[in-house]
Amino acid sequence: METKLQMILKENGIKQGFIAKKAGISQGTFSLIVRGKSVPTLPVALKIGRTLNKSVEELWGYLVDAKEF
Repeated sequence: METKLQMILKENGIKQGFIAKKAGISQGTFSLIVRGKSVPTLPVALKIGRTLNKSVEELWGYLVDAKEF
């Protein structure tokens, strides 16, 4: 699943390992999420969002077309 994580990390000069550690998830898992190879569970997505001071919608929400609802 696509995410804005890679762009946000790059723009802010943040290392993946730093965010993974602060969010309490493994670096490998976080790397898979950043690359769109894995979809996080809701609790993990919330941890990542809180660590980056972003909402889950800001990180993944643009992928859903609001017109569908």
